[in-house]
Amino acid sequence: MTVHFIAIGGAAMHNLALALHHKGYQVTGSDDEIFNPSKTRLEAKGLLPEAFGWYPEKITSDIDAIVLGMHAKADNPELLKAQELGLKIYSYPEFLYEQSKNKTRVVIGGSHGKTTITSMILHVMNYHDRPVDYMVGAQLEGFDVMVKLTDENDFIVLEGDEYLSSPIDRRPKFHLYKPNIALLSGIAWDHINVFPTYENYVEQFKIFVDSIVEGGSINYNAEDAEVARVVETTNNPIRKIAYYTPDYTVEDGETLLETPDGPMPIEIFGKHNLNNLTGAKWICQHMGIDEDDFYEAISTFKGASKRLEKIAEGHASVAYKDFAHSPSKVEATTKAVKEQYKNRTLVACLELHTYSSLNADFLKEYKGALDAADVAVVFYSPHAVEIKKLEAVSHEQIAEAFQREDLVIYTNPDEFKDFLFSLDINNKALLLMSSGDYGGLDFNAVKALIK
Repeated sequence: MTVHFIAIGGAAMHNLALALHHKGYQVTGSDDEIFNPSKTRLEAKGLLPEAFGWYPEKITSDIDAIVLGMHAKADNPELLKAQELGLKIYSYPEFLYEQSKNKTRVVIGGSHGKTTITSMILHVMNYHDRPVDYMVGAQLEGFDVMVKLTDENDFIVLEGDEYLSSPIDRRPKFHLYKPNIALLSGIAWDHINVFPTYENYVEQFKIFVDSIVEGGSINYNAEDAEVARVVETTNNPIRKIAYYTPDYTVEDGETLLETPDGPMPIEIFGKHNLNNLTGAKWICQHMGIDEDDFYEAISTFKGASKRLEKIAEGHASVAYKDFAHSPSKVEATTKAVKEQYKNRTLVACLELHTYSSLNADFLKEYKGALDAADVAVVFYSPHAVEIKKLEAVSHEQIAEAFQREDLVIYTNPDEFKDFLFSLDINNKALLLMSSGDYGGLDFNAVKALIK
């Protein structure tokens, strides 16, 4: 089969390209820019385009399928040529469904936690040598690629993203997978550039639950009132199984999970992560892993890349980096680190970087998000606001949104770095939350701070 990728350089797209290449497909692609690690990984397999840009002459009638990435636009020259030739054009999720329609599809959905839960499941399956197909949104320890597709594996585990499928298909990705087994971890308004109201956002999760195949099942976080409402009111004839945060304790910076065999030390921490763990346990049991085997495997799970990742630890200080940027994730992550290091001063630094977080109307959703921190810092770049063509956000609006009088706010990257590198780090826990880099922060230099 010959497949051409329009916008092959994206994190998800290049991993799918690599998976198909490994499966023996003939893979080609184009993009107007490709950065590492995508660039190096594509180049190693001979899949890196010879030149960047869009070349409609690459699109010929002998191509079996086009996979269209979100980075492309609806007027992309290669897309227009493919439409003119009447070629089969798939979005990323459509193509994954096509590859898995004869498998048992396990889909992990939710505004937060889905990458971690998917990662936990894959870690457990890998630990016990149970091969499965998968697609996950983070690079995992022990896994070469983020997408694996085979003809022989019975299960495929898919991270169910609610963002749009392609420039010409405005449906959320997770509407297209038709799960046999599903999980819903949490609902907290996000992606306001696509879902302008909370009600509109929640509706996408209702559609997801209704898309589960008849006779299938869903595990859901019953501690999230919106999740419980969405799942429990569906008329879809599916099995509904609630899950809750398990009992655990924290002693001297170590989290102990209560199990039938007594307290078990685990690498991850925080109530939200323990809640995720219970969801993953249920899904693994559906996939044939018994409880004892799950606990044995999960005790070695260190976390998904960029999710509450310990970047340095010294005798009296520790530093974490986290991808958190939405209000619910920021609040959960901040609480988790404070709970783990009760006797240390928590310095929590949040970069407002996404479209939603830089929107003046959405800012009020951050009320209380940094309350667990002893020192709360917010950084945002006015330049990022300009690039996203949003109205300027003032210091006063941010201070009002977080409802914290001692909130420290920086808009200048150098001033933020001066603050960070002048910290007395003794007996501190430093938490850096962002999907960006604070205007060019050198994280290796941050690591050197920790003693």
